[in-house]
Amino acid sequence: MNTIASMSSADLVRLYGQRALSPVEVVRDVFARIEANAALNAFMPLDVAAALAAARESEARWQRGEALGTVDGVPATIKDNIAVKGVPTRRGSRTCDAAPASDDSPTTARLREQGAVMVGKTTMPEHGWIGVCHSPLTGITRNPWNPEYTPGGSTGGGAVAALLGLGLLHIGTDGAGSLRIPAAFTGVVGVKPSFGRVPVYPASPLNVLSHQGPVARSVGDAAQALSVVSGPDARDMAAWNTPAEDFVSGLDEGVRGLRIAWSPWLGSVENLDPEIAAAAEKAARILQEQGAHVEEADPPLGGALDIIRAMWWPTAASIVDAVPPPRRAEMDPGFLHIAERGRHYTATDYLNAYTARSQLHIAMRGFHERYDLLLTPAMPIAALKVRREMPEGGGFGDDWLNWSPYTYPFNLTGQPAASVPCGLTKAGLPIGLQIVGALRADKTVLRAARALERAMPFPRL
Repeated sequence: MNTIASMSSADLVRLYGQRALSPVEVVRDVFARIEANAALNAFMPLDVAAALAAARESEARWQRGEALGTVDGVPATIKDNIAVKGVPTRRGSRTCDAAPASDDSPTTARLREQGAVMVGKTTMPEHGWIGVCHSPLTGITRNPWNPEYTPGGSTGGGAVAALLGLGLLHIGTDGAGSLRIPAAFTGVVGVKPSFGRVPVYPASPLNVLSHQGPVARSVGDAAQALSVVSGPDARDMAAWNTPAEDFVSGLDEGVRGLRIAWSPWLGSVENLDPEIAAAAEKAARILQEQGAHVEEADPPLGGALDIIRAMWWPTAASIVDAVPPPRRAEMDPGFLHIAERGRHYTATDYLNAYTARSQLHIAMRGFHERYDLLLTPAMPIAALKVRREMPEGGGFGDDWLNWSPYTYPFNLTGQPAASVPCGLTKAGLPIGLQIVGALRADKTVLRAARALERAMPFPRL
């Protein structure tokens, strides 16, 4: 019999229904493995008693045949910039309010409504400012493939939990790549859904750049999580607030007949590790072998870096300005540095950048009239060493956005994008392929991810 650690959310629910497994057994197993992997530092302080109480309630519902939903009794984690009622929202910062949140965010609420068991909150860099995972509050989160490397960020703790099966449904955020970067660095699935598909509350300072979505060990678990958390919530005025879509149905329909563009350089990338380029190209060929029409083509994304800097850096400045000056010394020096850069931008600069997003949207809309999907490497490099913010050897300047050129353009356009594993480097570190769809074509992205998962099983520890 498979171990609990190897099971999917669908496996758990099936066994619960057969009364062959109990949510209490599963949650106890998860906490035992969290403790065994404590050195990786993926979690905030845990409330084991509360999680076990929720698991007992789920067990009783299954025994009565009254499961609340499709994830009743399935362990879930939440990134620490998403509200969980009764738990502080620290955002990786010593300067954030340590008082418990008074209400659940929409994603947390949707999971609870379907009976998911909240295992705990996962670690992140301060205010999610960078694509690695260390913070003044929690220290260094480490990559299970090699603890001397980062799992990526900012949903770093969630990616570690996903890889090791420390829960099944892991919810994070993505303002410039924060779901896809750690997915690529740890060898799991990270899905940034279309903007507005998943309601967000309280609103993010990053506004239209910020998305919430799942990071998971398998495409099926990611699709299941997205099906739950995309339920409507009137508190988000920008959300679609239409009924949640079933992203699990049709997952195995494959890619036959899809028109796919393969863009290894995205038109402007200057540094790409040859190992990563070869692995991503191999994945593109595998989708072609599955019946997709694949050709090399670059999308029209000129100017994206300037746009996101003009929106990201001033936001960092506004966050720092809200902290009393005597306490700013407690913040990450790197975050303070980009906040200082942000002070050079005016309100007009920000608004011009905000408006320029529409031109990228229109250009990509035209691109997707020709192509159903776009494939790129998820990252041009493998995971960085811990404690670093820039890769060794130089070549990327002094801004981390330079080593994540494939992710942030699609925060600007709001399109769905996922990173899925496509191999390992010679050093044994994961490589990710990014799959991008037209706005609202989330199911097509997940279908392609699933086709790749079936044809080329993801590396496992």
